[in-house]
Amino acid sequence: MTTLKKKPIQIYLEPQQDNVLAVLAKKRGISKAEIIRRSLEKYFKDIPLEEDPAMGLIGLGSSKKGDLSDQHDQYIARYAKSKRK
Repeated sequence: MTTLKKKPIQIYLEPQQDNVLAVLAKKRGISKAEIIRRSLEKYFKDIPLEEDPAMGLIGLGSSKKGDLSDQHDQYIARYAKSKRK
């Protein structure tokens, strides 16, 4: 996983969950937070495709360009350049 600035959050665990988390963290030599991050990644990978929020982006617009998937960088660069003028 790429090291980016992490966003702090607060969660509430059941006492038993916290105990298991503490034991796992100590046994594996990593922080509780790292176990939670890894668990979330695993959970996200198991989300059914139709529930993936990114799937909502498909079909949002129509460019009428047949080569958009191959030439997207050129189209984006051209668009960015036109906005600077």
